[in-house]
Amino acid sequence: MLQFDERTTKLLEEAYVGADFARRRRASFDALNPSPGDVIADIGCGNGLLTLELSRTLGDHGKVIGVDPSKDMRSAATRRCSDWANAEILDGTVTDLPLETASVNKAVSIQVFEYLDDLPGAVAEIKRILKPGGRLVVSDMHWDTITWFSDHPGRMKAMLETWDEHLVERCIPALLPPILREAGYRVDTVTPVPITSTNLHPDGLANMMIHLMKPYVVKKGPFSQADADDWAEEQVQLAKSGRFFFSITHFVITATLPG
Repeated sequence: MLQFDERTTKLLEEAYVGADFARRRRASFDALNPSPGDVIADIGCGNGLLTLELSRTLGDHGKVIGVDPSKDMRSAATRRCSDWANAEILDGTVTDLPLETASVNKAVSIQVFEYLDDLPGAVAEIKRILKPGGRLVVSDMHWDTITWFSDHPGRMKAMLETWDEHLVERCIPALLPPILREAGYRVDTVTPVPITSTNLHPDGLANMMIHLMKPYVVKKGPFSQADADDWAEEQVQLAKSGRFFFSITHFVITATLPG
């Protein structure tokens, strides 16, 4: 598992304001359909970018509560939302939310469920805090959709297989809808948000992954530092020669509780 410490928080801070992450955040925002006066839980709020966007749209009579287990992420979110009285940042996890039963109209969670080892428990806990008729939006990558070009496909395959070990579950968009239905939700939509790039943008998802993957695969053991550096440098050179290609699909799942 990745540790969302100060170093990781700083790396994500730059990437999360980039176009790749803004696109999936906007897709989740639109699926949530926030209205003035709503009370919304942003579960796994990270550095608070979505929390801030929600606070701006909810008005004085609405509220957004960001929840995250990482102290460094919560600190970043608290700083970002400090000027907004309708935003609150709390310590908590998806399976142990610091919120009252039936206290929120809507809940959203972006790229959190893939790190959970108890999906039914998470779905049940969110159901507890939602009011009847409440809406849940869960957004996650489907890691089977990743395509990343390399002149050394065997090495790339091994890198991605090692990277998979930082996840608990790599296929959330396929697995979650039946779990939601079993828990009593109505699954409304499962919407793909493709992220594709033929350039290695400094604020892009691929570049962020390179910087996260290099130390991770070395720490896990299959790759030396030289191996990881060579892999990363190949991507830089492919980009310089116009041969870079990266693609993965993010999915936005929208579900509703019976009224």
